[in-house]
Amino acid sequence: MAKYKIEIDRDTCIGDQLCCSEAPNTFDIDDEGIAIVTNPEGDDPETILAAAQGCPVDCIYLTDAETGEKVWPEE
Repeated sequence: MAKYKIEIDRDTCIGDQLCCSEAPNTFDIDDEGIAIVTNPEGDDPETILAAAQGCPVDCIYLTDAETGEKVWPEE
């Protein structure tokens, strides 16, 4: 089971591709130039968190899959 539930705000994403560089087995860019999740377990949880934290527009939302607690972005 994946550690995180990963959501991407498609209206906010600017297609920077940093997430793809940081966690290439989890994120990709679709035909519209927007980030997508290809495999929520593709990279280790620390790498996925680093990718979300590196997003310049904070459009990647991580929720703990077990507890439902919001992990990123911080409030």
